[in-house]
Amino acid sequence: MKTLLRWLLSFVALLALLLVGPVWLLVTNQVATDAHWSSLDRTSAGFAPDPEAYSEAVVQVYSARAYSWRGAFGEHIWIATKAENADSYRLHQVLSWRQPTVVSSIDTPDRAWFGNPPTLLADYRGEAADQMIPKIEAAATDYPHAGLYRVWPGPNSNSFIAWVMREVPGFEVTLPVTAIGKDYIFNGVFAPTPSGTGYQFSLGGVIGVMLALEEGIEVNFLGLSFGFDIMRPALKLPGIGRLGKPARVSGRDD
Repeated sequence: MKTLLRWLLSFVALLALLLVGPVWLLVTNQVATDAHWSSLDRTSAGFAPDPEAYSEAVVQVYSARAYSWRGAFGEHIWIATKAENADSYRLHQVLSWRQPTVVSSIDTPDRAWFGNPPTLLADYRGEAADQMIPKIEAAATDYPHAGLYRVWPGPNSNSFIAWVMREVPGFEVTLPVTAIGKDYIFNGVFAPTPSGTGYQFSLGGVIGVMLALEEGIEVNFLGLSFGFDIMRPALKLPGIGRLGKPARVSGRDD
């Protein structure tokens, strides 16, 4: 009985520790929870090249804090592509309010996600991007759970992004520790990491561990991940994210 009680107390203590970051963000009002989505900023951050002035192919990946209270826990990630000589970008993402959930549509690639500014995670251009685009489009079409969306533990919008990266050779991106759902592995418990520099083990996105050159070491417990990056020294915390040297922008810094 005492052993069971100790395990229970340890579980509660660990869960409380993992929730410190998200609770702090909510208490300090660092995420907007009382504004209607229609009133929040959706303007461009100016990261993407103007398609009318830039003819080469472009593949970019962006992340931003999720809308409302979800932003205290995680981020939303999307892929933006522009074929060679195209005059617009196409965004590939999963949206919870759409059926099927996978949406590939012409849109502004780098605009804020309902009040939250985007961060550039990857920037492939030229021949590399040109070769990726048809494979990205095919992977988005073949996504196995376009009719299912679960905020936690997945499959969700970040599960979709990780799926596409594993399906497209050379499309290697380090996803933020706050990308809840990225650890949801389809049809198994082992998979390459989205950066392609290591491997991860995960039980339904609920419990798992990741070891890779780019991601470093991450432990996932109940969907909340923590760890540290050795190559670019940084501490990774639930809700708060990365504290230390910024992650590499794939493609641009290769």
